[in-house]
Amino acid sequence: MNVLYLAWQDPRSRDWFPIGRLRRINGSYEFAYTQGAQMAALAKPLEAFPDWETVYEAEELFPLFANRVPTSSRPDYAEITRWLDLTPGEADPMVFLASSGGERATDTLEVFARPEPGADGRYLIRFFAHGLRHLPPSSQECVAKLKPDDPLVLMHDFQNEHDPNALLLRTKDKHAVGYCPRYLASDILRLLRENPELPVVSVKRVNDASSPLQWRLLCSLTAEWPADWEPFSGKEFQPIP
Repeated sequence: MNVLYLAWQDPRSRDWFPIGRLRRINGSYEFAYTQGAQMAALAKPLEAFPDWETVYEAEELFPLFANRVPTSSRPDYAEITRWLDLTPGEADPMVFLASSGGERATDTLEVFARPEPGADGRYLIRFFAHGLRHLPPSSQECVAKLKPDDPLVLMHDFQNEHDPNALLLRTKDKHAVGYCPRYLASDILRLLRENPELPVVSVKRVNDASSPLQWRLLCSLTAEWPADWEPFSGKEFQPIP
């Protein structure tokens, strides 16, 4: 896990945009803004990275990201790793950030991973369902009844007034249980259009009501990795420098 992206949520529209790329190269770290920051009309650079066109380098993980990785001394560390479906001894901060999203109640940022081929060469990505708080209470009740490996269905919600690329997640009996994260939708729609084999979406883990709502439903999406496929090749993922 050597490439992560930073997403920002517009506080007015609630839309998510990829705005930066974090890379680990030979044990060092590099951060650069992506063109998604311009597309999102982000008013000013983040305080931690004050210049749009600088490629920032560091020997250790930048504090903006390191502060989003809980230490093993936290009383709730074991519980957090269980919610994220990680091994309690998982020490790789990049893996932890990719799993947790690095969300904090004090800002509008989220971290997500660049898809990589699995051991079998297939496209594989895990994500927590978004938007559950905006769905009816019955949706949360439905999520609570789901089990690992239960199948989920993708539905292109093209009449969504906030995002015409929105991908709704629903059960086989048509209960809505959340949305794919907005920043993954364009790639998943490409897979749907270009891949003769439909992606398979299933429940990876369901956390109980003691977990944060944004960590309630962990999903897994697998698909054939198309020839010459390059994930996140859209303009919004390309560095500004």
